[in-house]
Amino acid sequence: MFRIGQGYDVHRLTKERRLVLGGVEIPYGLGLLGHSDADVLLHAICDAVLGALGEGDIGRHFPDSDPAYRGISSLKLLREVMSLAAAKGYRLGNLDATVVAQAPRLAPHIRKMVEAIAEACGADLSRINVKATTTEELGFEGRGEGISAQAVVLLEKITVNEEFDI
Repeated sequence: MFRIGQGYDVHRLTKERRLVLGGVEIPYGLGLLGHSDADVLLHAICDAVLGALGEGDIGRHFPDSDPAYRGISSLKLLREVMSLAAAKGYRLGNLDATVVAQAPRLAPHIRKMVEAIAEACGADLSRINVKATTTEELGFEGRGEGISAQAVVLLEKITVNEEFDI
């Protein structure tokens, strides 16, 4: 059995914050504003997995009103979401995600993002795809006001004789 989920997230860029995308710190003069590390890519992935499981969204599981999640690494949140998937008998089939940002240039960091996401998901690198694009200076991303991300995941039911990748 397969389950599909999609996720979307956006965060505003601001001074005095570090920029973390896909679990990787990116050198840049601005960072994303949020209660956690504001990793918009991992938040979209978490929402996609939670959606596939029929378990709501990241805000339901990790509310920004809870001080326990202040400044937390979104890699930790993704690991928790994947543990929930495993507890329900699912593993990652594959993941396809897109980060939308006018700047900084993300291509040099994509491989490290894929590695960090694969580790957090307990999945082979071949199951993870991350892309980055600009908006040709259109919209809030194009004006450098924020960064958004979209993700689609396919979860597969683990059969009794299979072992977890995790």
